[in-house]
Amino acid sequence: MNGSARRWWLLGTVSVGLLLITLDMSVLYTALPTLTEDLGADASQKLWIINAYPLVMAGLLLGAGTLGDHVGHKRMFLVGLSLFGAASAAAALASSPGMLIGARAFLAVGAAAMMPATLSLIRVTFDDERERSIAIGLWGSVSVIGTALGPILGGLLLRYFWWGSVFLINVPVVVLALAAGAVLAPRDSERSDKPWDLLASLLVMAGLVGLVHAVKEAVKPAPQPPHIVLALLVSAAGFTLFVLRQRRQSHPLLDFALLRHPHILSGVAAAAMAMFATAGIQLILAQRLQLVVGLTPLHAGLLIAAFAVGCLPAGVVAGSLAWSTGPRPLIVAGLLSSAAGVLLTLLLTPGALPLLHIRPDSQLWVVPGLIVAGAGTGLAMTAASAAIMANAPAHRAGMAASVEEVSYELGSLSGVAVLGSALTSLYTVTVRLPKGTPSTAEDSLEQALAEAEGLPADRAEALVDAARSAFDNGYVVTLLLIAGVLTAGAAVTARLLDHPATTEPETKPVA
Repeated sequence: MNGSARRWWLLGTVSVGLLLITLDMSVLYTALPTLTEDLGADASQKLWIINAYPLVMAGLLLGAGTLGDHVGHKRMFLVGLSLFGAASAAAALASSPGMLIGARAFLAVGAAAMMPATLSLIRVTFDDERERSIAIGLWGSVSVIGTALGPILGGLLLRYFWWGSVFLINVPVVVLALAAGAVLAPRDSERSDKPWDLLASLLVMAGLVGLVHAVKEAVKPAPQPPHIVLALLVSAAGFTLFVLRQRRQSHPLLDFALLRHPHILSGVAAAAMAMFATAGIQLILAQRLQLVVGLTPLHAGLLIAAFAVGCLPAGVVAGSLAWSTGPRPLIVAGLLSSAAGVLLTLLLTPGALPLLHIRPDSQLWVVPGLIVAGAGTGLAMTAASAAIMANAPAHRAGMAASVEEVSYELGSLSGVAVLGSALTSLYTVTVRLPKGTPSTAEDSLEQALAEAEGLPADRAEALVDAARSAFDNGYVVTLLLIAGVLTAGAAVTARLLDHPATTEPETKPVA
């Protein structure tokens, strides 16, 4: 096999690893109602089942990228794949919410080891700038497509198998990717002699856990101020100690000079906001299509897959244009297009806005908005990846890849935590339960539907109607919030990208 073909086959192999990582971010969106019922998970456990994965991954990614520079990116990719396969099997066999949350955290360890290596191997393998831009474009498209296809894969598997199959299917794919990666990935020849800082990674994770817990508590209908204050103190302590530690290190885990580069910073911001929108709209729409409309997980996943239909061609086009046009027009146009797609999805959602009666009740009307939102996200994500990796020096490839992927995870994490919690709170605040209804129906739409099963037909119908109407109140507000975040992101990145680009940012030790 010649060198050119080997490069592209390697791209396919690392893209498979990335696809597994991103699929597991969203594959539970359609499986969540089913596994919640089977495992008896409450509303808080339900969010932690989803959030444990991006939370642990975000905490470990910075350390994993630097560790890859230290021990070699090929080794990190293969070790991460192995851990990912083992954790997938453990998640499939979980018999309680706590076991599943733990397995999801273990799954994130493998993903964090593997994910920076996927982009770093591309960075060190593709020497030609045009080829590298195309390769990064394809890589970015796979990232978004994996997130978009997660719901449809979950729905398809749930039609024929139990919910654990959404994890078990990873195992044979991991075996094939391990064999291909061992053969195709280049030997780790240039390794950094800089130490790896595990404590710094744990400090970042402590900061993230505290922040997420504070957000979840703050958006509850009856928040507990002491819990919020304690969580914020833990978060502030974790992040503060991390920054102080980095300033004392001669070889920091995160070189803050990277983030002082305007193009890298704009790429990080754009990637985070795009993933915030992707995670939010998929989670919320998947629940609405199943719990309000009554679609099966498969049908809900098929509709949400329209997001991927728009994303793939846009990501490929952005990859081919990024080297010539620069990231600014692609990122700004992508974020604004994604915001327009979210608003279009809201306007065309049957029954969500009672004042609008301009379309039939078919759920297919959400497809145009999802295609536009996916296309905008594909443009922004690919251009953001190109902006980050093109402006990072080669010896910082692992660190730059980790910074980018941390932005992905933080975007996804905040999308699920903020929007998921806001949706639940808006439901609880606005639901008007009929007299004689158990108070537990205020907790969530799933709980209200469960309570309705034990009521007489007329009371059950009144409860279901009230609960679904309250859910739609939250649906409208959260989609408007997503569109606002994307619009603000376009303005911020446009301002940052006014600065001229440089190819090698200064990366001196912070101390």
